[in-house]
Amino acid sequence: MTTLRTKRHQNPGITGLDDIILGGLYDHGVAARLFKYALAYKRHCIMALIGISGYIATMVALPLIVGWGIDTVVSSDTGNGWWHGLDAVFIIFVINASANLLFNYIQLSAMASVSVEILNDLRVDMFDHLQRQSTAFYDNSEVGRIMSRVQNDVLQIQDWMEMGILTMSEMVMLIFIAITMVIMNPLLGGISLAVMPILVVSMWVWQRYARPTFVRVRTALSIVNGTLQENISGVRVSQSMNREDLNSSNFDVLNKAHLNATLKAALLSSIMSPMVELITVLSMGLVIVVGGSMVIDGKLEVGLLVAFLLFLQRFFEPIRQLAMNFTQFQRAMASGARIFELLDLPPEMSDAPNAREMPHIKGDVSFNNVTFSYVPGVEVIKDVDLQIKAGETVALVGLTGAGKTTLASLVARFYDPDHGEILVDGIDVRDVQRSTLGLQMSMVLQDPFLYSTTVTENIRYNHEDVTDDQVIDAAKAVGAHEFIMNLKYGYDTVLQQRGGNLSMGQRQLLSFARALVADPRILVLDEATANIDSQTERLIQTALNKILIGRTSIVIAHRLSTITGADRIVVLELGKIKEVGTHQELLALGGIYAELFAMNFGETFTDADMGVS
Repeated sequence: MTTLRTKRHQNPGITGLDDIILGGLYDHGVAARLFKYALAYKRHCIMALIGISGYIATMVALPLIVGWGIDTVVSSDTGNGWWHGLDAVFIIFVINASANLLFNYIQLSAMASVSVEILNDLRVDMFDHLQRQSTAFYDNSEVGRIMSRVQNDVLQIQDWMEMGILTMSEMVMLIFIAITMVIMNPLLGGISLAVMPILVVSMWVWQRYARPTFVRVRTALSIVNGTLQENISGVRVSQSMNREDLNSSNFDVLNKAHLNATLKAALLSSIMSPMVELITVLSMGLVIVVGGSMVIDGKLEVGLLVAFLLFLQRFFEPIRQLAMNFTQFQRAMASGARIFELLDLPPEMSDAPNAREMPHIKGDVSFNNVTFSYVPGVEVIKDVDLQIKAGETVALVGLTGAGKTTLASLVARFYDPDHGEILVDGIDVRDVQRSTLGLQMSMVLQDPFLYSTTVTENIRYNHEDVTDDQVIDAAKAVGAHEFIMNLKYGYDTVLQQRGGNLSMGQRQLLSFARALVADPRILVLDEATANIDSQTERLIQTALNKILIGRTSIVIAHRLSTITGADRIVVLELGKIKEVGTHQELLALGGIYAELFAMNFGETFTDADMGVS
C-alpha cells in the first residue's frame, strides 16, 4: 500500500507538458501510438494503402502520358485505328484519369474512416481513463487542462489527420517523382533536384524565426482567453467596484499584444509560399534552359521536356503544403504527446491484483491507527482509532480543517491511508474491489451534483435494476415527491446543467433520494444540510429519521442541531480525536464540543440541551 501512496505524491496530476509549447515536426512515439490505433481497422488501412498506391502511380503516369501525346503530335505519328497515335494517347489518358479519380476516392474515404475511428477511440479511452483516476488526481489537476487534453488536443490530432496524412502521401509521391525524373534523364533529374539544398536551408532559417513567433501567438491567446474568462466570471465584482473601464483598458493591452504577435506570424507565413514558388520557378528555369538546348540539339524530345516541367510543378507542391502546415504539424505532435502522457498516467487507486468482491456489508467500520496526508509531511489525520458498530449513527464535528471530510473519504476509499488500516466488517478496504464496496455505500455531499437528464434517471443513476416505483418511493421518503410532481413533466422533467432549474434544497432532496434508492449499508452525509433553508432542513431531518434506521451512518455537520440525536459524536481537532460521547455527555464534559455548541446557540444551556426532562 505504501507504493500507492508514493505514486500519488509523485504523480499528483497533470503537471507535464506546457500547453503552449509547440512540439517537433514529427514525433515517432506519437505516430507509432496512433498507428497502433489504426491497426484495429485493418480493412480500412488496406483500402487506404491501395488507394494511395494507385493515386501515386496515376499521378506519376500523368506527365508521361502528356509527354507521349506531345511527342506523337510533333512526330506527326497520328496513326490509324484506336490503338495508334493520338487515339491511343486519348484512351490511355482517359483510363489514367478515371483510375486516378477512383484511387483518390478510395484513399480519401478510407483515410477519413480510419481517422474518425481513431479519434473516437481516443476520446473513449481518455474518458474511461479519467473515470478511473483517483480523487487525489482531480484534487491536483486543473479541470481546464484536463478538458483541453480531451477536447482541444484531440481536435489538433483531427486537423493533423485531415491535412497531414494527405501531405504525407504527397511526400511519398515526391520520392517517386524524383526517382522517375532521374531514371528518365539523369542530367535533367540532377538539375531539377539541385535546388533542394537551397530549399532546405531556407526552410530551416524560416522555422527558426517562425517557431518562437507562433509560440508567442499561442501564449498571447492563452492570456487573452484567461483574462476574458476571469472578467466574465467576476463581472458582478467588477461592476460593484466600478472597475469596468480599467478592466477594458487592461484587456485592450493584452489584445494588442496578441494582435502584434498574430500579424508577425501572418507575415512569416506569407513569406514561405513565395519562397517555395521562387525556388520552383528557378528549378523550372534551369530545366527549360538546359532541356531546351538538348531539344534543339536533338538529344531530347519535346514531350519529355514538358513531362519534366509537369513533374517539377508536382514535385514542389507537397513541399509548399508542408511549409504552410508546418506549425499545425508541430501543434499536433505536441497534442499527441499530451494525450498519451495522460493515458500513460496509471490510476493510483487501482484494485490489488488479488482483490475480491466485497461481501454483503453489515456495517461495522474500524479505523485502526490511521494516519493520512495529502502532501508529504503534512498530516491531516493523525493516529486515529475509532470503532463504529453496524447500524450506529456517528457524527463528526470540529472546526474547518479538523479532518472530518477526509476521515469519511477514507471509508469510501477515495484515498488510502499512509499508515494504519480501515476495516469494513473486519475486511481491509484495500483488499476488495473498490466498485463492489462503492455499490453498498452512498454519500450525500454539501454541494449536490445533478446531471442534465430526467429526474428519474438522476435518482436511479447507477442502479439500473431500480424500478420507477422504487424511485417514487425513495422520493416520497425524503419529501421530494410533491415538488417533483409540480415540475412540468414530473419525473420525466429534464434538469438543466447541475440542476439549475431547481432550488438548492430541491437538489439536495434529490441527492438524498438517490442515496436512499441504492439501499446502502453505509451512508455518509457530508454537510448535507449546510446550504438549505430551515423548512427544507426539517423535511430532511424527518426523512433522516427513516433513512438512518438499520444503516451505519457517518454524519458531518457544522449545524450541531442536526446531530444531537446521533448515537455518538466524535470531536476532531487538527486531525486527532479529542472527544467522543453522546450530545448530553459532551455538553456535561464542558470541553471542545460544549464550546462549539455555545458558539451555535449561546453561552447557556437549557435543560433540553442537557437532556434533562
